[in-house]
Amino acid sequence: MILSLHIENIAVVKSLDIDLSRGFTALTGETGAGKSIIVDCLGVLGGARADKDMIRRGESAGEVSAVFGGINQRAKDIISELGFSAEDDTVMLSRTIFTDAPARARLNGRAITNSVLREISAALFNIHGQNDNQRLLNRENHLTLLDTYAGCEAIVDEYAEIYKAQLHTKCRIDALTRDVMENNRMREMLRYQIDDISALKLKEGEEEALVLESKRLQSAERIKKSGSLVERAVKGGDKGAGAIYLIDRAQTALLQISDAIPEAKTLAERLSDVRYELEDISEAVSDLCGAADEDPTAKIDKIEGRLDAIAKLKRKYGSTVEEILKFKADAEARLDMIENADEQIEILERERRELEDRARAKALEIREIRARAAESLTARVLENLVFLDMPKVRFKIALEPTAELTARGLDAAEFLISANPGEPLMPMIKIASGGELARIMLSLKSVLNECDGIDTAIFDEIDTGISGKTSRKVGIKLKEISKGTQVLCVTHSAQIASLAASHLFISKSEQEGRTCTAITELDEAGRIEEIARILGGIEVSDTQRQAAKEMIYEI
Repeated sequence: MILSLHIENIAVVKSLDIDLSRGFTALTGETGAGKSIIVDCLGVLGGARADKDMIRRGESAGEVSAVFGGINQRAKDIISELGFSAEDDTVMLSRTIFTDAPARARLNGRAITNSVLREISAALFNIHGQNDNQRLLNRENHLTLLDTYAGCEAIVDEYAEIYKAQLHTKCRIDALTRDVMENNRMREMLRYQIDDISALKLKEGEEEALVLESKRLQSAERIKKSGSLVERAVKGGDKGAGAIYLIDRAQTALLQISDAIPEAKTLAERLSDVRYELEDISEAVSDLCGAADEDPTAKIDKIEGRLDAIAKLKRKYGSTVEEILKFKADAEARLDMIENADEQIEILERERRELEDRARAKALEIREIRARAAESLTARVLENLVFLDMPKVRFKIALEPTAELTARGLDAAEFLISANPGEPLMPMIKIASGGELARIMLSLKSVLNECDGIDTAIFDEIDTGISGKTSRKVGIKLKEISKGTQVLCVTHSAQIASLAASHLFISKSEQEGRTCTAITELDEAGRIEEIARILGGIEVSDTQRQAAKEMIYEI
């Protein structure tokens, strides 16, 4: 439920804070006071288009924020799946509109996208108004409403996954069976690319190895000199003794005194280890530098030629040898698919038929669920419509099979209605008046409310087109819904407002030459006065006050 709502610099609202309670809350006020602004702001918080014209004149930004408490499990799951948390079952949504920048949304202070805002807010509250009535008229939405009542969204999602897989397989089949000339052109191009790469017989890591070998060959003279120096230093040469010779002399000297100094023998053994290590080093240097005796020019030319050929392939097929080899593998797979198209098509066609059979079986399972739900929903809506002063109405959910599988199965649904005796059942868009639509919508919502788990329902001027006794019954129905859901209702009807558990009065005044909106929670006396005002008359009379009091305490 919405615990509090903050609006700042929106339309005629400078700054407005509203604390809301459970149950049924009515919002009333004179025309132009700002009742619709509050609903519009909640719409912005629900992800509706944030028009810059909503910002209060002279300000650079406007903001709407709300704190939600005791949120339902569905909302918690959505918030968790999106990587957020709902601590203490409380979350805060906010949206800021700027004159010179895109609007920004936040959840608990963290930035979120507008699509995430819409997903989360849809699990927290619904707004029902004239736009909602238009949604009710759209046949495309009727199957979704029926599925919501049936509680079969999970199995419909399962079907949708199978259906999408079947469509994907069909697209692959279509790609394989496309124009023969196009396939031939593609085949020749792929063969050329594969042969072009294959001719070089590339290996992973080859380019790096070639670059390293080229560098070694270009340094052949320097390597040769360094190798010779190491060998002379270790083994000795024409001009002097090497390290090994000197170590042998030192070892012999130590052994000659070992009878007098026992430790000398140990030191001599250590020198022997050093001698063996120097011999290993000398041999390793000889192996590494030995090739330097050869003339490197021919080898360098061969390596540079190889690197140049690799560079040409890189310009066409990838920035590295690995990417070129991957390009070749992909081309070979595509060529194999084209050359074995008939076999591939046969395999894919079997896969597509299997998926279609699974989808059709799942769709028929869904149809049975929908048929039972349509019968139940029809009975409950009719019961509500009779209560809302439409005793002669006939309502039916027409569930018709489709010729082919669709994204939602094998069914199409349409809500049909006959408001008057003797008239045939017709689509609602053709016969329903504003007042009838409001009551049908309320009837559906009162039933669907038990299924969708939404914590807060906002009704904007649901009394449009109805009055008197019918308005009173609409109020009773809203009061009934509020037993399990927080209900906010913007209304001009005294019959509805008088049934609310709490009553908020919206007014406007002039401050410093600007119009400002304020909101007040009415006490008992204030409620009586406001209900009396709505009942009519230039001046509120005691008779109207008494009538208002009777309406408030009637139930």
